[in-house]
Amino acid sequence: MHAVKGERKDYKPLKSLLCDTPDPLAIARAFRDQLGLNEIYIADLNAIQSPQATGHRHLITVLSGTEKINLMLDAGISEVTEAKVWLDLGVRKVVVGAETLLAWTGLRNLPERIDRRRLTFSLDMRNGKIVSPCSELAGLSPLEALEHLRSAGWQEVIILDLGRVGSEAGVDRALLLEARAHFPDLNLLVGGGISSPAQLTDLRDLGVAGVLIATAFHRRLISAQHIKTSKTQRPQEF
Repeated sequence: MHAVKGERKDYKPLKSLLCDTPDPLAIARAFRDQLGLNEIYIADLNAIQSPQATGHRHLITVLSGTEKINLMLDAGISEVTEAKVWLDLGVRKVVVGAETLLAWTGLRNLPERIDRRRLTFSLDMRNGKIVSPCSELAGLSPLEALEHLRSAGWQEVIILDLGRVGSEAGVDRALLLEARAHFPDLNLLVGGGISSPAQLTDLRDLGVAGVLIATAFHRRLISAQHIKTSKTQRPQEF
């Protein structure tokens, strides 16, 4: 599906200049073979909206096993047992999203019981406000949330504004500057609205560890050469 501004009811089947089908396996292969990427972020929208609804275990196994692609998976994971299931299936990193975190205790339980190198927290926001069913988390500012995440042992965090996804509007640069200044020890990734090689270079210079990109790849706004030049070869999204 083509994600635009987090309005999932309006998502349409993906149309990409990289391949002539919206099939996830074909798209992943195009990312790897045409763009030289071997680490891909997947958001299982069915599972995010209902954790028991995922029907993509076979696809995940094929991508991580047969295709040997390093996967970062957001599948509505909020508990240790769920994370372990996906890691055992070969997922390289599980992504725990603010928008599906049910309980505040999960912030500490997960990094205490799962290898922290295989965990990423997605700080999901809309217009700068955290989106979460966990009232304690939703009531924090992004910087307050990052402080809690760091103290709980999280090492990697995605700063993701759902309202910017697919918009080509760019990221919240001011927030990134503050986050880098206050939390230089956190591995910060960013997603939502990245649309040009110049933005890649700017994010690299800001000290961002990696980016999530989808629309700009499918529209060929960012190429394999741009990726190589920017040296920001971290998770990419389809």
